[in-house]
Amino acid sequence: MLTSILPKSRIVLIDSVTDWQDAVNLSLQPLLDDGCINESYKQAIFRMHHEIGPYYVLGPKIALLHARPEDGVNQLSLGMTIIRDGVCFGSEDNDPVYLIVTLAATDKNSHIDIIASVSELFLNEEDINQLIKCKEVNEVYSIIKKY
Repeated sequence: MLTSILPKSRIVLIDSVTDWQDAVNLSLQPLLDDGCINESYKQAIFRMHHEIGPYYVLGPKIALLHARPEDGVNQLSLGMTIIRDGVCFGSEDNDPVYLIVTLAATDKNSHIDIIASVSELFLNEEDINQLIKCKEVNEVYSIIKKY
């Protein structure tokens, strides 16, 4: 499921970033480049972060960047960013984050199966730890192909 909506071009592997804003920008760029989202989608994520904090940090090591469909989604899409050194988002219980999945949904229902697959991945600590160690996109694909 994940590999059917996550092309290799939307997987970013990097050692480090300067801060959480850099991580968000880096994670959203492939979706912007592919025309899946508009700049307004990124602005919505930053706005919500400033209003309510890092709502997208779901657990230790993991984040699911997302905003509402009406915030600038053109196409149901997924991206993945792995930051080997981690980045702190200000989530006391869950920082640092190493794996960021970016979801852009066009409506309230079309992404339900994707969320289920991402949730299954997020629950597998062994696979999360393996993803963090990946040096190449093909390694990432070999891990996520079962989801």
